[in-house]
Amino acid sequence: MTSSSSDTTSDISPFADFRKLAFAPGPNHAAALAATRAREAALTKPAGSLGRLEELAEWLTAVTGLAPPKVERPRVVVFAASHGVTVEGVSAFPASVNAQMLNGFREGTAAINQICAAAGIGLSAFDLAVEVPSGNIAVEDAFKSDREAAATMAFGLEAIANGVDCLALGEMGIGNTTVAAALFAALFGGSGADWCGAGTGVAGEALARKIKAVDRVVERLDGESDPLVILQRAGGREIAAMVGAILAARSQNVPIIVDGFVATSAAAVVHKMSPEATAHCLYAHRSAEAGHGRALDALGAVPLFDFGMRLGEGTGAALAISIVKAAAACHSGMGTFADAGVDGPV
Repeated sequence: MTSSSSDTTSDISPFADFRKLAFAPGPNHAAALAATRAREAALTKPAGSLGRLEELAEWLTAVTGLAPPKVERPRVVVFAASHGVTVEGVSAFPASVNAQMLNGFREGTAAINQICAAAGIGLSAFDLAVEVPSGNIAVEDAFKSDREAAATMAFGLEAIANGVDCLALGEMGIGNTTVAAALFAALFGGSGADWCGAGTGVAGEALARKIKAVDRVVERLDGESDPLVILQRAGGREIAAMVGAILAARSQNVPIIVDGFVATSAAAVVHKMSPEATAHCLYAHRSAEAGHGRALDALGAVPLFDFGMRLGEGTGAALAISIVKAAAACHSGMGTFADAGVDGPV
């Protein structure tokens, strides 16, 4: 078994640079945060009357250092991959759907395309070798080596290119709710029954196979505790890429909006490395997928909304971007009592 550690001085593994990103000191934007709080207190409204929107404005400033906060170049990135565990009969759809949906993202026919278009949000879809499944995690490691896993994580660094100032993480991969359930079980404990849900719509014998597959993963890991080793052995390419994107965004002060069950498993890997390393992450929604609420509780995360969604693709995160943009706009665009000539509270 391997244990994670914040001591990276002697780490020469392919994961070394990612560990350094996770354990590096976070940004200190205390002066900007104080300015945002002072402006918030002077805006033409009763104190606290915008509720969570006020918290979001402060979160944006704490991450970016901008006072007032702004979101001008948001983007959703969808990472698409294939999983060998589908041979265990854990999904209601065939693996061929991965390439077909990837084409849909590119042609503008998927749900995420419509949400992004309606809200004026950029969208990128990344093909992580959808024609080549990762290892069947029920019987073998997802990645053949830590070097292969690290290379896929590095691919996620591209997500923050071109001046993105708010990044939403999405994914596509038949079988990946099984993979996410296995990651959660390995990271937080519990059995397949604790973490597995319907995914693409499985029930009955198919759900039983899914639960059994996760239990086999946990048994095969035999108590492994290093989050990146767990990722290498039980994860998938889209999840590894999202881990890389989260760590890269932290180093560049870019806010991250996490989508549903699968995207949250990537955040969980980073959080188990260092809780501080996910301070720039916002959890968009509570998915209808069984186990997501349990995962959010384990992370101490309060999602923005619960619409009963479980599609993935970054759909919930894209909706959350609109809320975050509204929070920034309210904070920066509203007048203060002094500027607007409005009488303040007595």
